[in-house]
Amino acid sequence: MARIVKSGLIQCSNPVNDESRPVAEIQTAMFEKHLPFIHDAGKRGVQILCLQEIFNGPYFCPGQDRRWYDAAEAVPGPSVELLAPIAAKYQMAIVVPVYEREQAGVYYNTAAVIDADGKYLGKYRKNHIPQTSGFWEKYFFRPGNLGYPVFKTAYATIGVYICYDRHFPEGARLLGLNGAEIVYNPSATVAGLSQYLWKLEQPAHAVANGYHMGCINRVGTEAPWNIGRFYGNSYFVDPRGKILACGSEDGDELVVAELDLDVNEEVRRTWQFYRDRRPDTYEGMVKL
Repeated sequence: MARIVKSGLIQCSNPVNDESRPVAEIQTAMFEKHLPFIHDAGKRGVQILCLQEIFNGPYFCPGQDRRWYDAAEAVPGPSVELLAPIAAKYQMAIVVPVYEREQAGVYYNTAAVIDADGKYLGKYRKNHIPQTSGFWEKYFFRPGNLGYPVFKTAYATIGVYICYDRHFPEGARLLGLNGAEIVYNPSATVAGLSQYLWKLEQPAHAVANGYHMGCINRVGTEAPWNIGRFYGNSYFVDPRGKILACGSEDGDELVVAELDLDVNEEVRRTWQFYRDRRPDTYEGMVKL
């Protein structure tokens, strides 16, 4: 019997583009905007749902305003506590990307994973942190220190890779070696050079590692930063590099696809990349 997992991705624009408003108010508005999409996913039988990078707020990293430190929360913490009952209600695992506060002055770009019974399974902390115009992330985040964990949900073993991580094949390979069957990449990516890569890199990861990927990008523009248009195009891709479903460039929406995890096995039996890899020859990679 085929192993079919129904999965969903939510791409969403920020409803409050007003920096004069309190951080907590902006976050509440974004959270509440997501709720109908989350409930819709549950009603449609989605089994694993992933939200976008720092889902409950704007992508504030184009600036360096320390007031956004107030957006950070414990993980597990308020967002997990609010979404856990919804996960249990619909028997739907949820990947919840938030801004994490570990302690005073120590913050991470993090994704929590909630299982279908509402249980918190753990978290991934973004490992690769950019520092360039429009993406001053080192001002806000420390590099992750939890490695590349995978999470055994009720439906599949999943991994998480966040936005800029996707430019690094090493972590994508480690997620596969650690047992990921589906890897989710919540992102905040604007039109420009990266748009060319959006549907190039992640299908390549899926093919090279024999797993499915769910790739999420927000939509719209965000003031006062106005660094460009978040172009959506959230999509699912299978281990053959086939796009299974794709969102629009500018619409708030839930993207849903049925992922046949038996394809992972078929592809890995055809392309024996894991059998033929040569870790004994890769020492130079980590010495440079």
